Amino acid sequence: MLEILSTDNILFSIAGTGVSLLETISVISGLTCVYLATRAKVANFWMGYLYNILLFMLFYQKGLYSSMLVQPISFMINFFGHYRWTHPKKGEENSKNQLKVTLLSNSRRVYFVVQIFILAAIWGFALTYLDNLFPSIFSEAKRPFLDAFVTVTILTAQYLSAQKKLECWAAWFTVNVTNVTLYILAGMVFLPMVSAGYLVLAFFGFTMWRKAYENNN
Repeated sequence: MLEILSTDNILFSIAGTGVSLLETISVISGLTCVYLATRAKVANFWMGYLYNILLFMLFYQKGLYSSMLVQPISFMINFFGHYRWTHPKKGEENSKNQLKVTLLSNSRRVYFVVQIFILAAIWGFALTYLDNLFPSIFSEAKRPFLDAFVTVTILTAQYLSAQKKLECWAAWFTVNVTNVTLYILAGMVFLPMVSAGYLVLAFFGFTMWRKAYENNN
């Protein structure tokens, strides 16, 4: 099974760069997950669990260790969001008895932005020494600070999504724009193109969540 999902197992090529079966399956599950999230469907969490597992394997093979190591954390946030959406507290429920869309305060917005940059700097610095600490497991990390920034922003976006905060889509916009650069630098062609698709879905997600916010507040 692991051999089949190796990035050396090329399924097709784009602009002379091979796209593996693992990348293809990851993209399909990711797009499905985001589409379901834009529709505020709880089923997005089930697809998210699969997406986390596939990304863990993909990023390990591509040497993007920050993105790889964060997948277990992302999995747990996904689980937390699954529970929050389906078990809203009194006064938090929408007409479907699920968690309703809300907004962050201005102070909380500033807090999350500052937190992203501080944690990304710390984690990026740590990644530069990962191959020295565990030479038998990790090779030299590629673009550690950019990788760390994307990773921290993804976790922030996912946490805000778990709380059904409208601002999560601003974080997802940032993630997808940055991912285009990161994936190209890592030698991937297919995923940068897919990130453009994620941007389109994020736009629709923001539009639909804002409408839901206006209808429930």
